Amino acid sequence: MLNNGQRILDITPEQHAEEEPAPAVRRRPFSFRGATIRRILMALVALILLPYLLVLVYALPFTRPVSTLMLSELVLLRGYDRRWVGLDSISPHLVRSVMMSEDGQFCFHGGVDWHQMRGVVQDALDGEATRGASTISMQTAKNLFLWNGRSFIRKGLELPLALGADFVWSKRRMIEIYLNVAEWGPGIYGAEAAAQYHFKVPASKLSARQAALLAVSLPNPITRVAGKPSRGVQRLAGVVERRARGSGEYIRCVYE
Repeated sequence: MLNNGQRILDITPEQHAEEEPAPAVRRRPFSFRGATIRRILMALVALILLPYLLVLVYALPFTRPVSTLMLSELVLLRGYDRRWVGLDSISPHLVRSVMMSEDGQFCFHGGVDWHQMRGVVQDALDGEATRGASTISMQTAKNLFLWNGRSFIRKGLELPLALGADFVWSKRRMIEIYLNVAEWGPGIYGAEAAAQYHFKVPASKLSARQAALLAVSLPNPITRVAGKPSRGVQRLAGVVERRARGSGEYIRCVYE
């Protein structure tokens, strides 16, 4: 600017500083990958914890749990037959036979038979064929919350669930749930549906031999048909029937 022939320079530092644009703030880009991983981890944690919450819910006597196999039948639009009955409406012959066939130490362990489990682990380490060591508590946990098939992952999930369920539920409640969710044929679940399907009688009226046939069919109810037993199945049923007659102390925790 010129004023009376003199040049006046406006070089005030403060003014120039105000006129300079502020530096742009760099924003950190949102990580969709990180958020997705967090959501997946949270979902997995919830999925793992849900069965333990259901263990508490299923302790209530009016609840009627369903198994994962039953849910799969619904998802596949096949349907299933299950008629829940209380333990007092199930023949004691069936209770004794199932306990003597599946888990003779049911009244004496806390969900896992560690003696049998150590034997299975040792056989596996020695490269030998492993035998079954699943207790009724473990099978109930598997039926309610897990899947069929052998794997270390499933077994690792099954053990704490069996221990937790055995701690929360009475032995009577445990066997009642097991007998109402066990599979006894294609789409046939529970003692009442099994008795009606295979022998045309209610579960309360099962004879000692009928109960033994149902008990020995449990490991594979698709190939071992209780209503049409092979000679091998009949022979096994005879053994279980004799054991059931002498069960005595082994079933006291259910009928004391």
